[in-house]
Amino acid sequence: MSKIIRIGTRDSELALWQATTVQQKLEELGYDTSLVPIKSTGDEILDKPLYELGITGIFTKTLDIALLKGQIDIAVHSMKDVPTQLPKDIVQVAVLERAITHDILVHKGLNFLESDAPATIATGSLRRKAQWLNKYPHHSVVDLRGNVNTRLLKLIENDWNGAIFAQAGLERIKLLPKDALQLDWMIPAPAQGAMVVVAKDEDTFSKEALAKLNHKESEIATTIERQFLRTLEGGCTAPIGALAQIKEQTVHFEGVVFSLDGKQKISLNKSVPLSQANGLGEQCAKEVLQQGGDKLMQEIRNENSALH
Repeated sequence: MSKIIRIGTRDSELALWQATTVQQKLEELGYDTSLVPIKSTGDEILDKPLYELGITGIFTKTLDIALLKGQIDIAVHSMKDVPTQLPKDIVQVAVLERAITHDILVHKGLNFLESDAPATIATGSLRRKAQWLNKYPHHSVVDLRGNVNTRLLKLIENDWNGAIFAQAGLERIKLLPKDALQLDWMIPAPAQGAMVVVAKDEDTFSKEALAKLNHKESEIATTIERQFLRTLEGGCTAPIGALAQIKEQTVHFEGVVFSLDGKQKISLNKSVPLSQANGLGEQCAKEVLQQGGDKLMQEIRNENSALH
C-alpha cells in the first residue's frame, strides 16, 4: 500500500478520538495513515449560537476546504454535524458502526425535576431545547457552546441545574458521569452517535480503503434519518429529531418536529420491512409536512429570519 492516507479531523478531544479510531481500523487493514488536525470555524466562534452563524456545516466546512485543496485525503466527522447536502466532488465513503443514540442530562442533583420551581438547563441545540421545554415548560433553557470539555466546564462554573449532551460523545472520551440521567424520551438528532468518513469522489484509493469500514445497518439507518431532515429542510435551524432502528429485518422509524418554544409538536412512527426502506425518510417527512409540518417549518423560518 504505497499511499499514505492523510486523515483530516477537528482538533477537539472527541474529534481526535474519532479520527484515531478510523486510523487504527485502517492500519489494521494494512494501510499507512497520518492524522492532520485542523481547527474549525465552529470551534473558534463560541459567542454566537450555531443557527445564527448561517453556515451550513460549520464544523465540517474547514475540513471540506482542506479536502478539496488536497491537504488531506479523508475527513472524519460526527455524522450529525454534516450537512445533508455534501459539497460538490465530496462523497460519503463509510459510516462506522453506530454507538448509543441517546441524549443525557449531566446534572447537580435531580430534585428540581420533581418540583414546579424554576430551573435552568443548558444546551446549544434547538432540538434539545424544544423537547425539554415541551416536557418542562416552567424551566428556562440557556445557550451552551464549545466542545464537550468546554461545555462540561461551563456547567461547573455556572449555577445551572444541568446540561444536555449526547451520551456517545461523553462515553467515547470517558467523561460520562456515573449519575448522568439518560433522556430516553428525547428523540435524538438525525445520525446522532454515528461517525462518517468522506473523501474526494475522484480518490478511488481512499474510497476502496474506507469501503471496508462501512457498517451497512448504520448506513441504512442514518440515511433514512438524514433524508427525513433534508426533506423537512432542517439543518441546524429547526428542532427536528429522527431515529431509525433495524430489528429482525424491520425498520422502525420515529421522527418529530417541534416549534422553537417546544409548544407545538408533530411526530410520526412507522415500521416497514427492511426491503422497503428505500426512500422511507423522505416519505415520513412528507407525511409530517402534510400533518401541519409545512406550516410549522414556515413559522420557524420566519422566526429565524427575524433573528438575523
